[in-house]
Amino acid sequence: MLRSAIQFDTLRSEDCFLADSTTSRVSLTLESSIDSVNKVEQTAEDYAQRAGFDEDSVPNIAMAVREAAVNAVLHGNAYDPGKHITASFETTPDDMIIRIADQGPGLDPDTIPDPLAPENILRGSGRGIFLIRAFMDEVHFRQLHPGTELTLIKHKTPAQPGT
Repeated sequence: MLRSAIQFDTLRSEDCFLADSTTSRVSLTLESSIDSVNKVEQTAEDYAQRAGFDEDSVPNIAMAVREAAVNAVLHGNAYDPGKHITASFETTPDDMIIRIADQGPGLDPDTIPDPLAPENILRGSGRGIFLIRAFMDEVHFRQLHPGTELTLIKHKTPAQPGT
């Protein structure tokens, strides 16, 4: 498995693209900024296309990854210039696996309000995790002390009913 790590200080926009079709993993370490969120989203889109996802799945994967990166920058690291986010993208024969981590205080997913609850339905925020769960097949939270890591998994072949 080929692995490449890209530091934000030397990152140019063309470096976000995969070097060739044999690349199965790429990792990014980025500042806590909206520019970093955009780079993570673009990398997710490129990686999903190369992994062979269809034209309907690619933007959904990219949006889920963007939401996870926004949460890492905004809620996890609070735009702190001394903190970074990491994003890794990996493909296996069966899955695309994305991990987004921050260096914030941590997150208990059980405390996230339900955006469909009547008291939350008109709120202008709070739907990121809901969208991530809707677009990805699996979502896992891990506490890093400090920080939180989200693992997003999209299966290349959807599970068949009854299997």
